[in-house]
Amino acid sequence: MKKTFVSNSQESSRMFKSDFLEAFSKVHFTVPLYIFIPVIVYFTWRAFAVANNTILIFLASFIAGIFFWTLTEYVLHRFVFHFVPKSQWGQRLHFIFHGVHHDYPNDRLRLVMPPSVSIPLATAFYLLFVWLIPAEYVYGFFAAFITGYLIYDISHYAMHHFTFKNPIMKKIKQHHMQHHYAEPDRGYGVSSALWDKIFRSDFEK
Repeated sequence: MKKTFVSNSQESSRMFKSDFLEAFSKVHFTVPLYIFIPVIVYFTWRAFAVANNTILIFLASFIAGIFFWTLTEYVLHRFVFHFVPKSQWGQRLHFIFHGVHHDYPNDRLRLVMPPSVSIPLATAFYLLFVWLIPAEYVYGFFAAFITGYLIYDISHYAMHHFTFKNPIMKKIKQHHMQHHYAEPDRGYGVSSALWDKIFRSDFEK
């Protein structure tokens, strides 16, 4: 098997000369929970208290939001995180965003997205949804979108550090480990292999 990583150590390699920038590149895996669970609760409350959602409308919005997250996760991972520019500064930027994770896949402080990236991204997606989605549906949709992101972030950490007995989770972990250690140009779905199968980027074996 071709080696597609530098080290499996849980320790963090240094990315920046600046201690200030270095601190912003690391995050404990529980931090997204503290930040985004209140966001999910708040937008769920707004769906009922402000948009006057019925249970049916909320569930429809929520399911659509989860489904859209799975597509977003796939597109970001395949076409943004795995896009390697030719310029030297572009390659450096790619390393900061995703290359470091493939070189040091078990780095315990770089397995979930740092707030310096996740909060601006979440804000940008929310503004996009407000523009595109009717107000009656947007709060439930966004609450689900963030729920999907949290599932992705925490399960991603778990895949690199926990052993699963559940057959479904074992299969999902196997899919992601194959992406890391065998074929990094396939298997871009992390929390689900759905879009890999649809877009034919799943593993051939």
